[in-house]
Amino acid sequence: MSRWLAIVGIGEDGPAGLSAVALARIGSAELLVGGRRHLAMIPDDGTHDRRVRMTWPSPLADGLPKLDSWRGRPVCVLASGDPLDHGIGAVLVERYPPEEILVVPQPSAFSLACARMGWPRQSVETVSLHGRPLEEVHAFIQPNARIVILCNNGDTPGEVAALLCRRGYGASELTVLEHMGGRRERRITGTADAWPPGRGADLATLTVACRADADAPIRPAVPGLPDDSFRHDGQLTKREIRAVTLAALAPGPGQLLWDVGAGCGSVAIEWLRSDRRCRAIAIEPDPGRGRLILENAGTLGCPRLKLVAEHAPEALVPLEAPDAVFIGGGLSDDGVLAACWRALKPGGRLVANVVTADGERVALDWRRRTGGTLVRLSIHRLAPLGGHAGWRPLMPVTQLQARKG
Repeated sequence: MSRWLAIVGIGEDGPAGLSAVALARIGSAELLVGGRRHLAMIPDDGTHDRRVRMTWPSPLADGLPKLDSWRGRPVCVLASGDPLDHGIGAVLVERYPPEEILVVPQPSAFSLACARMGWPRQSVETVSLHGRPLEEVHAFIQPNARIVILCNNGDTPGEVAALLCRRGYGASELTVLEHMGGRRERRITGTADAWPPGRGADLATLTVACRADADAPIRPAVPGLPDDSFRHDGQLTKREIRAVTLAALAPGPGQLLWDVGAGCGSVAIEWLRSDRRCRAIAIEPDPGRGRLILENAGTLGCPRLKLVAEHAPEALVPLEAPDAVFIGGGLSDDGVLAACWRALKPGGRLVANVVTADGERVALDWRRRTGGTLVRLSIHRLAPLGGHAGWRPLMPVTQLQARKG
């Protein structure tokens, strides 16, 4: 089948900025698809009466069956900038094979923003807030980091400024770039702690040069967040143990973790923070802990964490097969370990931390019958002791590590 589907990026300058290839595909299309703003850029001059126009519905997925019905006929989908950079192109290339598609990109909003700011593209973190929670930004806030944000609407800059102030980054430098590449392009600059009230243009990109206050909490990008980064009721995998646990789980791009008996969600959250493409499901039946998991996930920039508020192993049956499983509680419960192992994909990793004698017996028996390794982890922290200081031990943790062949 020929490349019947063209996905054409278009900027604020409209057809004037398009290549000959892009214009040809728009002109030859029998079906022209896009948002209202994009379609309005392509006026009907009377010579293309045969061309059908379709505005994406909301939700957008409702329009995909109609696109399917045009398969094999000339179709052109209009998108903002680079269609494969947080655009509709990412949806369509998953739906149709590459030999049926022609992508004609324009510079993305990220590229344009970097050009306006004089920032090398590889030196910035990028995040889209189109239809996504504001909390996504938390994961990228670091001293001296540069962030480019696609705004959800005209309120986004003020919301990001307030979030930065709450994190101790009030001195961060913000620049709003509205309608880049068009006649209405405008730039607004300021600091987070002095950001003016009011709403700006909905079509805007925000750049942030992070500047940490002296007392801003440090949240490292590597596993091992300080324990006080999490709200918890005592069910928390401690910082040092958590770092070792994440190393054994070995997060990879796009991989899925089950965090069984998630407590406050610390391991699942650190898994998600290791790579923005990672996915995680926290299985935790306790309602109070479930609320803590969702709160911690938002505060630490991982609102995509999914919570299953049911008991294992029954809760595991309908879930997508995982690439890794962490069992932080319930190893001695009947059937949990076996159910997790059955569900694990080939090559997947299972890590279980136990502190009780009953749990350790289960881990020892599992290693004897199935394989894997056991590690005893012992941590001591310096603490006040009378008028002096002494080493106070944390409860030892036995860690079972196993990889499925």
